Amino acid sequence: MYEHGIQRDSTAWLFYVKISFVLSVLALAIGIYCLPTALWVKGYMAMGVLFTVGTSITLSKTLRDDHEAKKLINQISEAKTSKILKTYDADS
Repeated sequence: MYEHGIQRDSTAWLFYVKISFVLSVLALAIGIYCLPTALWVKGYMAMGVLFTVGTSITLSKTLRDDHEAKKLINQISEAKTSKILKTYDADS
């Protein structure tokens, strides 16, 4: 679905992504809780999971932002090139 030239995901897809994320984190938390090991090991694993999830979100957002910025820079560069070429053609 496109809105003002920007691709938008459907409501169903957004719902699926959010539910999948919540269920995966919940399943992992339950798995860590049910491990037959000492509490400090469970805590260490939980901290590792939280850090991994947080950095994954940060990484994906950063990569997306970088990609979007490159697209905008390319559009600006193409517009400048077109303007220069039109000016050059008009002078000829």
